[in-house]
Amino acid sequence: MDNKLKILSNWEEMGDSHVGSSKETPLREDAFEMDDQLKIELIAKHFKEIMHVLGLDLTDESLKGTPLRVAKMFINEHFKGLDPKNKPQPTLFENNFQYEEMLVEKDIDFYSTCEHHFVPIFGKAHVSYISSGQVIGLSKLNRIVDYYSKRPQVQERLTIQIAEELKSVLKTEDVAVVMDAKHLCVASRGIKDTSSSTITASYHGKFKESETRAEFLKYVGMSEGK
Repeated sequence: MDNKLKILSNWEEMGDSHVGSSKETPLREDAFEMDDQLKIELIAKHFKEIMHVLGLDLTDESLKGTPLRVAKMFINEHFKGLDPKNKPQPTLFENNFQYEEMLVEKDIDFYSTCEHHFVPIFGKAHVSYISSGQVIGLSKLNRIVDYYSKRPQVQERLTIQIAEELKSVLKTEDVAVVMDAKHLCVASRGIKDTSSSTITASYHGKFKESETRAEFLKYVGMSEGK
């Protein structure tokens, strides 16, 4: 990877367009008092009004079902990671082989939503950990990435949330997460730069050591920014 892309670590550098309020997703205390069906009904109602304000003809065959489709997509797909009931339950196994090197899962596809403009963020996540006695089912790494992606996000927070979840589940500090993403709020509006990507990283435990971090980055096809 060339030096035009710089790896960002633990919120050390953030552009104005990526400032987040905290490491936790900002949610109201009553966020889950309303059931999903009622949320879908209310979102459909309000989205229908948005389309009306835009001047769209909601009697058109192509458009009349759009408010409900959007509402279902928001609750059941794009933002399902807001609800704790959808959080993946990890499957852990004893490290019977006494494998003491890092395990790397790279090129995990993820799709998220920019919380500033509600347009897509998408790209690849690379995660790694060194076992402290247990290992996790490989598909659960993908599911953890997906869960935290499926909510309004900023990429820095998303990267940290995935790392913190892996540390909690695996009972180890030795965790690394790097995410390389395209932001349609950059590509489709404003500056309209379609070629750039954003890289964020969260390193913990042994991955703070330059030799371990360099090994991880080599496996995922990256090098540290200068």
